[in-house]
Amino acid sequence: MNHLNLFTEKEKQHLLKKRKGESKFGEHIQLIPNLTNIYDDIVNLDVDYVLFGIKEDIGVYGNFGQTGTYMAWEATLKVLLNIQSNNFTSAKRVLILGHLEYAEQRDALLALDASKKKELSKVRKFVETIDQDVTNVVSSIVKAGKIPIVIGGGHNNAYGNIKGSAIAKNKRINVVNFDAHSDFRAEEGRHSGNGFSYAYAEGFLKNYFIFGLHENYTSDTMLKKMKKVKSIKYNTYESIEVRNEVDFKPEMKSALDHISDKSFGIEIDCDAIINIPSSAKTPSGFSVKQARQFVNYFGKHENASYLHICEAAPTKKTMSKVGKLITYLITDFIRANGN
Repeated sequence: MNHLNLFTEKEKQHLLKKRKGESKFGEHIQLIPNLTNIYDDIVNLDVDYVLFGIKEDIGVYGNFGQTGTYMAWEATLKVLLNIQSNNFTSAKRVLILGHLEYAEQRDALLALDASKKKELSKVRKFVETIDQDVTNVVSSIVKAGKIPIVIGGGHNNAYGNIKGSAIAKNKRINVVNFDAHSDFRAEEGRHSGNGFSYAYAEGFLKNYFIFGLHENYTSDTMLKKMKKVKSIKYNTYESIEVRNEVDFKPEMKSALDHISDKSFGIEIDCDAIINIPSSAKTPSGFSVKQARQFVNYFGKHENASYLHICEAAPTKKTMSKVGKLITYLITDFIRANGN
C-alpha cells in the first residue's frame, strides 16, 4: 500500500527516552520489520491490538474545518512510547504498525480554495482514496483477529473503520460515537461530516448512537432525519450536563443497549472534550475524566471491535497535552479489554 509507512525500530529508538531503573512502554511493543501483507504479517503474532495512525486533515478541510489533525499521531507516539511498562499497561499486547500519510497531496489540496465548487470537489474526491486505504488496513487487522486502535485524522475516517470491520466480519456493525456532532450529514462528496451517513447508506453501519450531541450545533433538519431512522439514537450534552435531565452513567448503559448486540466500534471525537485543541475546539464539553470513563465502559464489552480517536489538532505548544490525552484513552481501552 503506497501511503502506509511502517513504524521502524530506528524511529522507535529516536523517540524513546530511556531512564535507568525504568522500563518504558516502547521497549516492549512489537513491530513488523518488513511488510509483505498486513494480514499474513500479523495473523500469527502474539498481540491483541494493532495501533496505526492517519496523518491527514484533508477530510476536515473538505468540511470547512480547522486543519491540523494530521499532527495527532506524532503527538501520541512521543508520549505513548515513554509511559511506564508495567502490569497496568500491557505493552507486549500491542503492535505499532505505522501510519497512513498523504504529504504531497495534502500540500496541493489545502492550497485549493474550498469556497469554489470545483476545487472543493477535488478535495472531497481525494477523501475517497483515504477511505480505501483505511478500509484496507482495518479489514486486514480485523480479519487477522486483532483489534485496531486508530489514531488521528478527521472523522471522515470513521467510514473506513466501519467498512473495513464490516467487510472483515461479513456483516454490518454498530457504532457508539462520543461527539458534539452527528457526522451524519448529506452525501455530498466525502468529508469529515458524513462518514457515518455514507457507511449507513452503503450498508456497513447498522445501529448508531451519538453520545453528547451539542444542541447549538445540530440542525433541525438533522434532528428530523435522525428521528425517522430507528437505528439511530442519541442524547445531548445539555440534557446530561446542563439541565441534568439524565445522568452520564445510565446514559452509557442506554447507548450500550442500543449497540452491543453485535460487534461495535468506539469513536472518540476530541471536539467533545472541553478545551482540547481540535478541529472544532469547545469551551463547553465533557471532561477528560468522562472521556476516559466512556472508553473504559464500552471497551470492557466483548463486542468492542475497534477504537478510533480523531479530530485532535495539536500545535507545537499543545503536542504534549494532546499526546497525553490520547495515550490515556489508548491505555484505558487496553486495560478495559481484558488486562
